[in-house]
Amino acid sequence: MIRKGDTVIVKTGKEKRKTGKVLRVIDSGSRVLIEKLNIVKKNSKPTQANPAGGIVEKEAPINTSNVMIFCSHCNKGVRTGFKSVKDKKVRYCKKCEKNI
Repeated sequence: MIRKGDTVIVKTGKEKRKTGKVLRVIDSGSRVLIEKLNIVKKNSKPTQANPAGGIVEKEAPINTSNVMIFCSHCNKGVRTGFKSVKDKKVRYCKKCEKNI
């Protein structure tokens, strides 16, 4: 399960092997926005906030099946599991057994 604030690594696509922080989880967990990854250019009409309009660069969503949670101890993308620690449910790396 990927959450806002997690560091993830992209497995496939044009941003392959790049890491970034999750800004937002969209569509009840099926897509994520990652900081400074999958940048697209979008034309915007003039508004009161941006009277000039023009071309704006912004992050586009990536499917969660194309990203993995990045473990700083293993230094790679890993699968995660849940375990109970002091009556709290925490996520852990299935390779090194450290909490994420």
